[in-house]
Amino acid sequence: MAWTTRRVFSEGTAVGKMAASLGSSGWWQRWRRRLSARDGSRMLLLLLLLGSGQGPRQVGAGQTFEYLKREHSLSKPYQGVGTSSSSLWNLMGNAMVMTQYIRLTPDMQSKQGALWNRVPCFLRDWELQVHFKIHGQGKKNLHGDGLAIWYTKDRMQPGPVFGNMDKFVGLGVFVDTYPNEEKQQERVFPYISAMVNNGSLSYDHERDGRPTELGGCTAIVRNLHYDTFLVIRYVKRHLTIMMDIDGKHEWRDCIEVPGVRLPRGYYFGTSSITGDLSDNHDVISLKLFELTVERTPEEERLHRDVFLPSVDNMKLPEMTAPLPPLSGLALFLIVFFSLVFSVFAIVIGIILYNKWQEQSRKRFY
Repeated sequence: MAWTTRRVFSEGTAVGKMAASLGSSGWWQRWRRRLSARDGSRMLLLLLLLGSGQGPRQVGAGQTFEYLKREHSLSKPYQGVGTSSSSLWNLMGNAMVMTQYIRLTPDMQSKQGALWNRVPCFLRDWELQVHFKIHGQGKKNLHGDGLAIWYTKDRMQPGPVFGNMDKFVGLGVFVDTYPNEEKQQERVFPYISAMVNNGSLSYDHERDGRPTELGGCTAIVRNLHYDTFLVIRYVKRHLTIMMDIDGKHEWRDCIEVPGVRLPRGYYFGTSSITGDLSDNHDVISLKLFELTVERTPEEERLHRDVFLPSVDNMKLPEMTAPLPPLSGLALFLIVFFSLVFSVFAIVIGIILYNKWQEQSRKRFY
């Protein structure tokens, strides 16, 4: 870099001597000004690229590159989060901003909190890296309830599913720290699971979401003295969830599901809830990367945009579209014609009753 700078200046000195010999007027000085401006622009661009450190980075063995998307990412310092109207992230419930993390819920009973991105995501292929920490005073099986990471159509909707609404539309990834189903023996908690919903399914708390989960794995994440990470990757309709919870800085597979169809334009968020049992649920960072991958013409045809979440070979109940609300004019017409029909029926009834009475008198006489 130093050699390039010296070279530019030495060339500038030679150009200056030549310009002086050619005089102050003419095409040479105009060309010199253009050359200097062009070299300066190139140098500035090169310095910005080297200094930013956010250029494309190749990941994996194939032709896949990742780009950090700042509008969907969050890291320290959390300036303006939850307080500024220009912030890209909103807080909800008991969530609060600390210097080293964002606490979704404190280690107290009956709390819930959430953190939601304000910008919808229109990326086709992406990877979300979540740096989190779950800790508290509770001993074995006396802590709860866990946290969730969301990619959903609706945002800022409190509810019973780890602090978010039930019957959501989109993807939910759950870090469940408390087993509600007492009789089950085959899984060890904390447990990570995933669920895709088109708005027709309810999360089954009593069975820890087992009827609707896509897969899961055990993840011992509580009260650790090193960093814990979770990554959600969505590439070519393929959902992969990995974790780094052993302090080895290595990703370990957890869930892999092909044929997952997620619409674009949904929101990223994370939420947590406590009940009779509690924990501190902290989020240190959320980093979203755009992944650029090559597709064949056949894949381009198959991977068209969808408008409702679904999973191949998994039947989700059909959504019944709610009836649209009646407008004021329509409601008025319905009431008006109902009254007219009622009056008409009453008049016809009176006429028929009078005729019946007349016929009765004639028979009597």
